[in-house]
Amino acid sequence: MSLRPRWVAALAALVLITAPVSVPAQAAPAAAPSVTLGAGESALIRFRLPGEDMLRRLVAGGADLAARPRTQDGAVLVDMVVDDQQLATLTGQGAVPVQVIQRESDRARVSARSGLAVQADTLHFLQAYWWTTGGRTFLQTQVATTASDDPDLEITVTWRTADGATGSFPLVRFEDAGEYQYHYTLPRPLPAKPVQVTATSSLGGTARAVTPAAWPGATPPAAPSGYQKDFVDAYMTPVDVRARIKRLGRQYPALVDVINLPRKTQGYRRTAVAYLGDPAAVAVVVESVKFGDQNMNGVQVRTVDPGVANRPLAATYRDRVLTVRLATDAGGKVISTTDDVAAFITARYPQQFRAFVEDGSAGVPMPVTGPARLDDGLEGAEVPKGPWTVQALRIGKVRDGSKPGVLAYSQEHAREWATPLVTLEFAERLLANYATDPATRELVDSVDVFVIPTVNPDGANYSFNDFNFQRKNLVNHCTGAARDPRNRDSWGVDVNRNYTVGSYFDGYVGGSGNCLSGTYAGTAELSENESGNVIALAQAHPNIGLAMNVHSYGGYFMWPPGAYKADGRVTLPRPSIDESKFFLDSARRIVGAIASERGTVTWPSYTGPVADVLYSAAGNSADQLYYELGIDAWDFEVGNDRWNEATQQWEGVGFQPPFDEAHAESQEYAGGLVELVRVARDKEAGEQ
Repeated sequence: MSLRPRWVAALAALVLITAPVSVPAQAAPAAAPSVTLGAGESALIRFRLPGEDMLRRLVAGGADLAARPRTQDGAVLVDMVVDDQQLATLTGQGAVPVQVIQRESDRARVSARSGLAVQADTLHFLQAYWWTTGGRTFLQTQVATTASDDPDLEITVTWRTADGATGSFPLVRFEDAGEYQYHYTLPRPLPAKPVQVTATSSLGGTARAVTPAAWPGATPPAAPSGYQKDFVDAYMTPVDVRARIKRLGRQYPALVDVINLPRKTQGYRRTAVAYLGDPAAVAVVVESVKFGDQNMNGVQVRTVDPGVANRPLAATYRDRVLTVRLATDAGGKVISTTDDVAAFITARYPQQFRAFVEDGSAGVPMPVTGPARLDDGLEGAEVPKGPWTVQALRIGKVRDGSKPGVLAYSQEHAREWATPLVTLEFAERLLANYATDPATRELVDSVDVFVIPTVNPDGANYSFNDFNFQRKNLVNHCTGAARDPRNRDSWGVDVNRNYTVGSYFDGYVGGSGNCLSGTYAGTAELSENESGNVIALAQAHPNIGLAMNVHSYGGYFMWPPGAYKADGRVTLPRPSIDESKFFLDSARRIVGAIASERGTVTWPSYTGPVADVLYSAAGNSADQLYYELGIDAWDFEVGNDRWNEATQQWEGVGFQPPFDEAHAESQEYAGGLVELVRVARDKEAGEQ
């Protein structure tokens, strides 16, 4: 399969997972929808693959998978970003698109063993929780077996309600990095609250009956009459975010400091490039050394035949036109090759240009061509081009470091448009309600809150204006042919793989050294200004004791450890028993606060350490904050899957859902951040 470079993305973190998360069917699969994409269009699509072999091929090729795969009746469900050509190739190989989660254009929007003598295994429930959302009751379980080496073992869970109704469903084995973890399933709809669940295995093992616990089992205090919220009414670009920060600083001077973070980002800018020749046939790529906005956009480059025998390769750069005169032999025939021309331009004008031979064009005669115009390819005409100052809000009545600090930061990944809505909604609630709500006033008086709405403004500008699935920043560390303009949507560094603890550079899984990968970790730990700003803020304010990194999508609530090494799946050190209890108890409170808005419940199986409930994310920010700076650090993944009653399936919402969904996410997760502030207050008071 021919894969475009931008396929090398989020699943780099999953390359060593030998068996994806497996879940049984919710119901007989409905007929696959007819899915088409326009020429060059990309979309986030949920596919049903014919088996794990195809998944492994996609992983090896660097497919842009957005979430952890799931196995259903022998088929694999995966969410992938694909274009029209990749869609055609995948469907030709037997992949079936079952849901278009998001289009590029939506910017506003196995059998048991037989015949063997075996002993019964021992089973144990790791999780058994129920909850109600949208008028529907759901049950989720995890069960572990002592027969962990048996890949064919089946486990069945049977449930009973108070009125005597019963039912059952199968669990499916989950391995991670070749290590057995447990058997589990997606949440199952039930007719009523379950009062008992049991589990049996195909080897004869039986788990003792347990009573499922209510999840999350916590609710926040009710908001008073007149409590102000709903401060976001559209998606916000980095320019919009900057304007909002400025307005809040002006409106609430007694409660807000605006902090300019120390490391300016590159800005919404790129070098200017042009093909000298035809990239479909023979071409050399010519690139400016400076950025396109630094008077290099529009520069012309051409090759000419001097029409005279025995001429050496020569060039002139005059009046913004680079003219390359090709070499000729004694008969006047052009003899310069593509390699000659690329090397000559780079050597002759090292301060202005660099050039390289396009893939497939090495060593062939250089055609007479041009003029071609250099351009940085950026479409956001109204976006400021220069270096960007990332800003943070500091909110509190007392902002001298004497109060416990909380940090909320978002949009490390450019395409996660809903996340700054969450952090800004949170900030506005604290400020607007200070004068009218005693509970809010008490929080703002007792806690020092820091908010970075957009960690990665350059990537976000690119996502809003050029390629909405952009994940990384805009710093292009690629060299040679990897700088070909056809790779423009794959350049950049994954900011959340660029931190110092459990990093790719230390041998942990989940980052990449490939500059075109979606999880490219950069040239070194903290090589990027975006990651450096987060750490600089935390280091400058040692009173910060709790932090929340807001991502999307999928509905996860996580904490360290966030990474492991492949051999034996050895994670970063686990939190102590007391710390683990604090993480989970706080998670229940915050998940309960999220659910109070519209009934959205973050699943218990999606609540826990990053490395256990999602994947290994080498070099993520929460790990550095926790292990190096002693900050209790969590991660949201806003945008929970929604239950479709008609299809009896859970459906993804994507990075940029229709604004009504993004707005709802901002409201519920802002409530979760307010609860995080309460957790900080209670911990300081010794009540947590």
